[in-house]
Amino acid sequence: MVEFTTEPFELDTFPEHAVAARKVVDEAGLDVAVGPFGTGAEGEAEQVLAAVTKLLHETLAAGATRISVQVSVLDQHQEGVGTP
Repeated sequence: MVEFTTEPFELDTFPEHAVAARKVVDEAGLDVAVGPFGTGAEGEAEQVLAAVTKLLHETLAAGATRISVQVSVLDQHQEGVGTP
């Protein structure tokens, strides 16, 4: 699982770096949950790691000035969670 936030925050619009981040995780085929302070995405370990690499490149190119990323390995026995 990866959780990420891109900055700068913009309350009036959906910034290009946020659009780029969402496109990356969608194209990676990850299960995505968008929250008010960040986005979470789950998938297989290699799938998530490849998406994180692309996310960093794409969001910086789209104007992000900061990207906070947290990668977690989930217990595969948790309800509703696939193999990490």
